[in-house]
Amino acid sequence: MRERVRKRYILLRMCFSPAASFTAAAGLSSLGILTLSKVRRKEEIPFAMIPLLFGIQQAVEGFVWISIQQGNVTMNSIASHIFVIFAYVGWPVFVPVAVILLEKVPWRKYVLYVFELLGIALGAYFIYFLTQVPVMGHVANRCIVYTTPPLDATAIILLYVAATCLSLMFSSHRIIKWFGLAASASLVITYAAYSFALVSVWCFFSAILSGIVYFFFTQKTRR
Repeated sequence: MRERVRKRYILLRMCFSPAASFTAAAGLSSLGILTLSKVRRKEEIPFAMIPLLFGIQQAVEGFVWISIQQGNVTMNSIASHIFVIFAYVGWPVFVPVAVILLEKVPWRKYVLYVFELLGIALGAYFIYFLTQVPVMGHVANRCIVYTTPPLDATAIILLYVAATCLSLMFSSHRIIKWFGLAASASLVITYAAYSFALVSVWCFFSAILSGIVYFFFTQKTRR
């Protein structure tokens, strides 16, 4: 029994690698293009872009892995900056906007506008810190750890989760709510098991979960 658990643990640890990042990038990019093909209104485009954007982000992290293996400091810095901007600035600003554009219920829109303002404030906060410290990625326990603005403050984590996950749960669409709930659950799991590499690992799990967006549009098309 212990040997079986050990093998599963090793397999999970080995999932984080350049191959994993590029495989996820290829799959999500393809799924993102397929999702965009199901869009019928321009307001749906931002939400439909989520898998594709995650695919791009995972491809960028693939280059972070390569830069670390090759000892290429310039590539590491550029790729790490792009990845971190996606994670810290892009998602808290982009996710509420994407949900707002799909929402028809007035009171839900008002709440989502609050989340959007929160996301913009967080983005500005992180941009300030990103200009103060050099951003680099390094490997620790088969995961990438980034030198980034602090996410160890409980208040900052809660505000970030509110902008990126709780905003999804305020949608009137059931599948979008499930997406937010799944992303929140993946954060709890990631924090418990990989708190030292929270940014990289949670983005990887969230990227995989973004496949839910495709099912939102396929169900919408059926209706």
